[in-house]
Amino acid sequence: MTLERTTCCVVGGGPAGLMLGLLLARAGVDVTVLEKHRDFLRDFRGDTVHPSTLRLLDELGLGARFARLPAHRLEEMRIRVGATTVTMADFRRMPGRTRHKYLAMVPQWDFLDLLAEAAAAEPAFTLRRSTAVTGLVTDSTGRVTGVRLTDERGAPGTLAADLVVGCDGRRSAVAAAAGLRQRNFPVPMDVWQVRVPAPGADAAHRGRVFGHFGSGQVAVTMDRGDYFQTSYLIAKGTDAARRRQDVAALRARLGQLFDWGPEFTDAIRSWDDVKLLDVTMGRLPRWYADGLLCIGDAAHTMSPVGGVGVNLAVQDAVAAARLLAGPLRRGRVAEADLARVQKRRALPAAVTQKSQLAEHDLLIRPALDGTLDHRPLPLPLRALRRSPLLQGIAAYGGGMGVRPERAPEFARRTVS
Repeated sequence: MTLERTTCCVVGGGPAGLMLGLLLARAGVDVTVLEKHRDFLRDFRGDTVHPSTLRLLDELGLGARFARLPAHRLEEMRIRVGATTVTMADFRRMPGRTRHKYLAMVPQWDFLDLLAEAAAAEPAFTLRRSTAVTGLVTDSTGRVTGVRLTDERGAPGTLAADLVVGCDGRRSAVAAAAGLRQRNFPVPMDVWQVRVPAPGADAAHRGRVFGHFGSGQVAVTMDRGDYFQTSYLIAKGTDAARRRQDVAALRARLGQLFDWGPEFTDAIRSWDDVKLLDVTMGRLPRWYADGLLCIGDAAHTMSPVGGVGVNLAVQDAVAAARLLAGPLRRGRVAEADLARVQKRRALPAAVTQKSQLAEHDLLIRPALDGTLDHRPLPLPLRALRRSPLLQGIAAYGGGMGVRPERAPEFARRTVS
């Protein structure tokens, strides 16, 4: 068994883990990111990059490099409730001097490759792929002092660290090993995710997120350039029963909802093309233990509503780097330092989840149970429908979020 050491061990090479690794390395902190996969190529991962994250990339000197990625801009979110169309958010109308008045849709693996390449330029950074964490190491006082792992050859090893940060997602092995459990919120839906080739003249959905709510159905499609990334919501726990039907029923529903002909929906050949997202929501009451911190989905699992999970995780990483770089350089991170990270980021997570739960109750739950069609248009939607100003404010709230973080001075670069 090999025994190695780093100052900060980050478990999980997703957006939070790589962003934290990059920032800490720029602060001169020895950091090792452990990623259990050998690459970042996973489909249907969060790939909406919000204005708050785009601004952060500019501050880190990565804006121009990001702009060269195969991204597509989304400027508007619209939904149809019954026969009524409502603009939920218009990013072009965002108030303030925000430069990026859009959502960038970019394959997450490209975004992660960009962060990994930028971090690799820092001498203090190490990324170890195909390395899975199998447990935590603690000392006689119970303080976490590192992780047990299996490396790319399957050999067991131990990585000692002054701090372990769990960035390993909604089923965090780090949180579980530390005995940290999320308090879960009830959710009404799971999500089927499919790709549909983009009709060339489909002006109704170009540059937009577009959703349908009503008649017992909810579906949302996002323009990805040459295809539409499409989500069809189903009542929680009904996936197995629904898959006993012919997949042609799903093709027909999507075709009817979005006015797509069979030349497009026939791309859904079988149920193998329909991926299930088992939706969960929750939040750790306490994000940390002595020697360990959880951020991103490991600390607060988000609903897919609004596509905010990636951006909240990135914001967590920025706050953690700013607050912990000094203690890490000094060689001792106290629980009080970790508590400051949670105190800084707990409010944005809680407010966002409360907003998501409200949308579940306002739209998703009644749409799926068929009662939305028999109600007047909800008051918030009537206000949005009438007011372009509110559409811009809603875009700002979703795009920048509560307490958006700025890059710490030690991580800023002026050249992309």
